[in-house]
Amino acid sequence: MKNSFSIWLEAARLRTLPLSVSGIIVGNALCLRHPDFSILLFILMLLTAIAFQIISNFANDYGDWLKGTDNINRVGPKRVLQQGLLSRNKMKNAILITSIISLLLSIITVGIAFGSNSPLYLLIFLGFSGLSVWAAISYTVGKKAYGYHGLGDLFVFLFFGCLSVLGSYFIQLKNLSENVFYLSIALGFLSVGVLNLNNMRDRQSDALVGKNTLVVLMGKSNSKFYHLTLLIFSIVIIVYVCLSGSNKFFWLPFIALIPLLLHFWKVFKNKDPKKLDPELKKLALSIFLFSILIFVTYLIG
Repeated sequence: MKNSFSIWLEAARLRTLPLSVSGIIVGNALCLRHPDFSILLFILMLLTAIAFQIISNFANDYGDWLKGTDNINRVGPKRVLQQGLLSRNKMKNAILITSIISLLLSIITVGIAFGSNSPLYLLIFLGFSGLSVWAAISYTVGKKAYGYHGLGDLFVFLFFGCLSVLGSYFIQLKNLSENVFYLSIALGFLSVGVLNLNNMRDRQSDALVGKNTLVVLMGKSNSKFYHLTLLIFSIVIIVYVCLSGSNKFFWLPFIALIPLLLHFWKVFKNKDPKKLDPELKKLALSIFLFSILIFVTYLIG
């Protein structure tokens, strides 16, 4: 029998956490050579992103179970409520507690970053923090959960790409640059690719319960072309950014793109949704590796 700690670790879905911090790492990587770079802010942003992701994981577990989406037809790993390992009330309380923690971390982060000198930026980023909590919960929870109406891809692009990369860069330097804008788009597309792959795996079971993800709306064949398009555009942007700079280690992030070549082929030829789960892990870890290599590139270059 699983103990309480292992059950909560399972509910937190640790394998999703590397992707959640990838945008933060990339945004901060581009600030590394600046004298105003703050390691404290970097750490706080990482912790905040992890807290937001854990809220999302708890809420997904709760929302999908409540709507009957997590049933015997689901292809992906079983969730904790689906297995009866936690009660509904315990999960609700966990969502509330992690929401409070994430908001406290956000307040501390933006308070240190902007203080009383930039009240407008302070309010804007506090607003973003509130929106992040709302987005994490509303993906599957509530009658109008946007994940059930084909809007998950848009929100992942905005929060895992734009807000994560651009926001972290702006918190550090209080401005934006061309490269950080391009990389926010690339990270956004790659993150949407992870969600798309997840939805491709669960397409049939989602359709049965009325979870109209973009994959369900597009169909199997179109979702494959959509997936390949997302990744190709991301790679083109990444190559452009790396080649356009003067960093002598510009080639280092390309290492993370190598596994995607085989990934393209496996997704395109796939006929069994169960076999997409390893590809899901491969893509998420490739994005995380890319963020680490970008960080190293700017650190030593």
